[in-house]
Amino acid sequence: MNLQTMGGPLRRALVALAPIAASCCGSSPITSPRIEQAIETTFANLVTVQVAWLRMRPMDASEFEVTASCRKQATGSDGGAGDWVCTVRWLGPNGLPLRDTFDLFVTTDGCYTATATGESLGGPTLTLPDGSDVRNLLHAFEGCFDTT
Repeated sequence: MNLQTMGGPLRRALVALAPIAASCCGSSPITSPRIEQAIETTFANLVTVQVAWLRMRPMDASEFEVTASCRKQATGSDGGAGDWVCTVRWLGPNGLPLRDTFDLFVTTDGCYTATATGESLGGPTLTLPDGSDVRNLLHAFEGCFDTT
């Protein structure tokens, strides 16, 4: 079979594959607003659990007024999987405003791992007044969000 006789079938195959290839080059469903919403919800829910573990007065997730601001670490990129940084602002159980920063790694399916930078939230464990240790839920956590 020579190149000229292969041209027709090859051309048809390329034309059939073109729409599939083009659809892979669109904008990413992984965006700042989606990540921010996911972080806000997950963080607020984790604070609620952590407050209970620390034997403080029960609080609803909405009382923490969590807001997140996230950006992709890669210069010139505003979306997609990879490394992100999120600043989380929230009200502590005492009503004082707090701010923490998290490094995120976001995968193509919308799942992420968030790790606190610095020590403002403490380390991986917290010590209760009675001397027992509990896991610090806010130090590192995972979550997912819808990418459709």
